[in-house]
Amino acid sequence: MALLGIDLGGTKLALAIFTEEGKMVSKEVSPLGNHKGNEVGKLITDKIDVILSSAESRGNKINAIGISVPGISHHKTGTVWAPNIPEWDDYPLLQEVRSVSGSIPVTIDSDRACYILGEVWQGNARGCRDAIFLAVGTGIGAGILVNGEVIRGSHDIAGAIGWMALDRPFREDYINCGCFEHYASGEGIAKAGRTFLTENKDYKGELKNIAPDEITSYDIFAAYNNGDPVAVNVIQQCIEFWGMAVANLISLFNPEKIIIGGGVFGPAIPLIPDIRQEAAKWAQPISINQVNIEASGLAGNAGVYGAGFLALKTLSGLNLSK
Repeated sequence: MALLGIDLGGTKLALAIFTEEGKMVSKEVSPLGNHKGNEVGKLITDKIDVILSSAESRGNKINAIGISVPGISHHKTGTVWAPNIPEWDDYPLLQEVRSVSGSIPVTIDSDRACYILGEVWQGNARGCRDAIFLAVGTGIGAGILVNGEVIRGSHDIAGAIGWMALDRPFREDYINCGCFEHYASGEGIAKAGRTFLTENKDYKGELKNIAPDEITSYDIFAAYNNGDPVAVNVIQQCIEFWGMAVANLISLFNPEKIIIGGGVFGPAIPLIPDIRQEAAKWAQPISINQVNIEASGLAGNAGVYGAGFLALKTLSGLNLSK
């Protein structure tokens, strides 16, 4: 049995073939470049068509396809809302993929759901029935597993914790991305650095040689590691927000594990003990002592593994915690 997992991100497309035991047989990654709308859809279907044909010719037929998408997957309609892909406000992805997959079953889910599924299958949540994947990259989301099932909500939007309210008063800056994401996402980290450099012309630190509009979160982390005071303030603020968010998740769901991943973790992995210390100030006091908080076991592959597990579950009807 061969499974095709597809992880669509805001900037790239990853496709991997898995065995039913979870071994990754092959993987390829393609940049999205400036593609948008139907162009992204065609890139996906063209890649699937080539992989299906190649697998068939080798006598290794693909039995099911799972797809992770960076946004909301509407299960009833098969359409996708993906804010980082232009013209994907209600994109008919399932219909397009089925045009090349034929009778092969296809399942689509959000990237945050796939992250926790990947960790359950082959990562640091194996054996867990209650676990959360906190994904911190360009944006922020959470894949939430309760009693062995992913929580999706009444309209498939559960886990959009970038909109978690962690500060007051409300600011218009929060409208498009949410309060938590505004401060503590990869883009939020970069934005905080840019704002300081723009407003403080006398700054003499490590970031002064980078044009403000070119500052990235990785620049901030590099400066933080060298003790730059601006970067230290930015990252310390993030630790506080990450800690408060983790505390809220622990108090709400009493999970066995919270796994932190995404592009920011990454360079922020060494901060996990500090995040736990901050969370302990806010969390339900019994629950905080029952949970493990750790980095992803799959790093940048959590989404594609989760998509592979979607495909496997479609065929076998597996409980997600087994």
